[in-house]
Amino acid sequence: MIFRYTILYVEDVAASLDFYGQAFGLETGFLHESGDYGELVTGDTRLAFSSRKLMTSLGKSPGRADAKAPVFEVAFETDDVATAIERARRAGASVLQEPREEPWGQTTAYVRDPDGYLVEICSPVAGVANPG
Repeated sequence: MIFRYTILYVEDVAASLDFYGQAFGLETGFLHESGDYGELVTGDTRLAFSSRKLMTSLGKSPGRADAKAPVFEVAFETDDVATAIERARRAGASVLQEPREEPWGQTTAYVRDPDGYLVEICSPVAGVANPG
C-alpha cells in the first residue's frame, strides 16, 4: 500500500490551485473540467483539492478548516524559510508565526491559507538525513 494523496475541501478548487502555485511555487498537475477536483505536483504523494459542493453532493458534510484550532497541518520544507514566508505573504497567506529557530534544530513558520488551513513552512531538521 502507498500513501497517494491528501484532499483539502475548499470553496474554489481553481483558486486554491492558483494560491498554492503563487504562495509555494507548486505546479497544477490536474484540474477536472468541472472545476470540482484538482491536484498539485508534489512528488509521489499529491496534495489535492475537492470542492465542498462536490463532497456535499456525495452525501458528506465537510467541515471548515480553522488554523487557530487545527486538527492537522500541511508542511512544506525549504532551505530558505524567510524567503518562502515572504512569498506566501505576497500571495495572500495570513502569517501566523514568523520564522523562528526551534530547539530541535529546525526553522519553522506558519501561515493560514485562504480556506483556513494551517500550513507550516520549515527547514530540514538539523542532523536528520533527508530521504528525498
